[in-house]
Amino acid sequence: MNYISESAIIHPNVLLGDNVVIEDYCIIGSPVKGKEGLVTTIGANAVIRSGTVIYAGNKIGDNFQTGNKANIRENNEIGDNVSIGTLSVIEHHINIGSGTRIHSQVFIPEFSILGLNTWIGPNVVFTNAKYPQSPDVKNNLVGPTLEENVKIGANSTLLPGIKIGRNSLVGAASLVTKDVEDNVVVAGHPALVIRQIDY
Repeated sequence: MNYISESAIIHPNVLLGDNVVIEDYCIIGSPVKGKEGLVTTIGANAVIRSGTVIYAGNKIGDNFQTGNKANIRENNEIGDNVSIGTLSVIEHHINIGSGTRIHSQVFIPEFSILGLNTWIGPNVVFTNAKYPQSPDVKNNLVGPTLEENVKIGANSTLLPGIKIGRNSLVGAASLVTKDVEDNVVVAGHPALVIRQIDY
């Protein structure tokens, strides 16, 4: 049985799984200008906390959770067991793998890819515009790609199009300007390898 607050707004074309909780003042399936009729799906056992806005066209798996006032734009693919923290902003056309945890006040722009079981610390910023305000910028956006089991420490910034290899860790407050190999720890401005991770 679902619980939906009386103050929540659920737009048409929203499909909810079982045991979903939608708290006060949430907006689910918010329309996208020029893209009417997009279907929004949210799997079973979701907890969507107060003030969250989820735009139309998202496909969200089971056991999804948000903090308060998360903002999730349209046409994202979000796996099972994902949490998105308070005041985080997830732009559109993003893939977020199952088991991912995104902490509070994170910004993830369009065309980013997060693999399985990634962990994003608070106040992390991804970027996707290599040359902001250039005439053709909208046609050349590319977000970072994180492979599985990547961890990004708090207050780090990732530049457009970089790839973080599987199992790697980015230390807190780092600036990642180039690709990171599998199984390493990087940190600093710019982020450099400081050690290997042995398994």
